[in-house]
Amino acid sequence: MNLAVEGIHTYYGESYILKGLSLEVPAGKVVALLGRNGAGKSTTLKSIMGLVQPRRGTISFRTQRIDGLPPFRINALGVAYVPEERRIFSHLSVRENLSIAERKGSPWNSAQMLEMFPPLAPLRDRRGRHLSGGEQQMLAIARALVTGPRLLLLDEPSQGLAPVIVDAVVDSITEMKTQGLSILLVEQDLEIPFKLADYAYIIDQGVLVFAGSCQELREREDLQSRYLGVGA
Repeated sequence: MNLAVEGIHTYYGESYILKGLSLEVPAGKVVALLGRNGAGKSTTLKSIMGLVQPRRGTISFRTQRIDGLPPFRINALGVAYVPEERRIFSHLSVRENLSIAERKGSPWNSAQMLEMFPPLAPLRDRRGRHLSGGEQQMLAIARALVTGPRLLLLDEPSQGLAPVIVDAVVDSITEMKTQGLSILLVEQDLEIPFKLADYAYIIDQGVLVFAGSCQELREREDLQSRYLGVGA
């Protein structure tokens, strides 16, 4: 198992967010983490990445315990995180954002990223603050990939993007999956996990309420309506 989260309890101050959450991401698979806004999806990714520390429970990556480690150590072990806010370096160019993140031995380099995300190629010398939201999202994913991760945490990659950019992001995730990268995907648009994911989890108010295949979830309109607001 590439990632195993077992019974984590995560708080922000006194606010109890994740209440004994468990999930797994098998090697080479795409797993979707779904739920309404405020359900705890982003907190789950931040807990895995060490940005917020669970008070109880364990998180293991490739059999090694990573709960309690700082984010830079978790990243060095092969976990990359693309937050909802993207957080590219706005004062650096596309080329510079990629070059400072690129690691020796990574299966992806800067040149390959410009091929995977063709809209970035003519913008390689443009500063991050002058990119559109979609261009920033592609750059954020590309920057994560050049670190050579074995697990990619993606938080709402399609949010606020034009359909043509969403298609480019979906194509890139498909390519990553083909190359054996494990991905934990938080996404509001159900059609994206239905296209890409092997398994799905739904959380509601920090509690796991569904775990199964995406095909099973597709057939469970009652779950989609109750916990995801689809068709409500």
